Amino acid sequence: MTAAHSERNQAEASVSGTPSVISNRELNRALLARQMLLSRERLPALETIERLAGMQAQSPVAPYFGLWSRIEAFRHEELSGLMRDKQVVRMALMRSTLHLVSARDALHMRPLLQPIMDRGLKGAFGKQLADIDQDELAVGGRALVEKEPLTFNELGKRLCENRPGLHPEAAAACVRNLVPLVQLPPRGIWGESGQAVHTSVEAWLGQPLASSSDPGWLIRRYLAAFGPATIKDIQVWSGLTRIHEDIKSLRTQLVAFRNERGEELFDLPDAPRPHADMPAAPRFLGEFDNMLLSYEDRGRIMDEAFRKRVFTTNGIIRATFLLDGFVAGTWKLTSKRDVAELHIEPFRELSRQETDELSEEGARLLRFAASNAGTTAIIFQ
Repeated sequence: MTAAHSERNQAEASVSGTPSVISNRELNRALLARQMLLSRERLPALETIERLAGMQAQSPVAPYFGLWSRIEAFRHEELSGLMRDKQVVRMALMRSTLHLVSARDALHMRPLLQPIMDRGLKGAFGKQLADIDQDELAVGGRALVEKEPLTFNELGKRLCENRPGLHPEAAAACVRNLVPLVQLPPRGIWGESGQAVHTSVEAWLGQPLASSSDPGWLIRRYLAAFGPATIKDIQVWSGLTRIHEDIKSLRTQLVAFRNERGEELFDLPDAPRPHADMPAAPRFLGEFDNMLLSYEDRGRIMDEAFRKRVFTTNGIIRATFLLDGFVAGTWKLTSKRDVAELHIEPFRELSRQETDELSEEGARLLRFAASNAGTTAIIFQ
């Protein structure tokens, strides 16, 4: 931990005392410190992914940008190699959405999150599966994907061959939610393409799921990466419900605060909580960055007024950039022939200094993402 990250909020109090107030900017700096966005760190990508408690991965390339923004001298090949070597996997976890996690975390997180998968399956396909033996269907699906990795479309069709009246989408969803499936390379490999084919995590890693189930472990992992946080925040990130008893059992291990709205937040005692005036350089975040999806109240990272410009109606979370630690606009890369362009759309008027600093960081982003382009350009819209 750097000296900057070790600066403590001196007003902290244990949960047995009176929680002190922590400001929104202090929450912002705590988040940036834990997300390695105050300054890039010299860490292996595998360790970084574990420190982040996984990375949202609906967009195959988004984790590459997320790691580039957090790691000094990160290279695409490092993450691609981890995926090929089965040290990291892409699978449905928190909120039943696709995440990139270490193999070790995958085996421990997936059993804890089964209630989310059950709830999601019932909500989306409960009526279609009402008269189906779901356990039998899951066993059959597991056998199919362990024999030959399949797309969900292929899996659904094969499961329905001897089950008249069953919709392929419902059949595939049953297996997706009841069997821990992983997406296999080349899906998610930088510069390559491929359909999303799946097998079980046990078959892919050659290891069983963890037998123990400790929600407290998952809560501590969340707080290490995103705290201080409310119970609602933890539930939003994980998708789990009814965690009050888990928090109650952890209270002696945690410290507590009140945010500016008077809500109680919990945190790990030794987690970094820098001062509110800690400098924060411009940073580019990839699509679906977990910082925008892991709180009931996103005020510590984004003004609610910007929500509709970041969260689209079709479920896409746009790539954003941070100025002074807060979301200040969106960005996208375009390429045509040998020309690569970075398009930056601010949500407010930028100062000359902000424009210059953002341009410098943008030039580094172009070198990372479009090193083979003959010409690059940064366009402010």
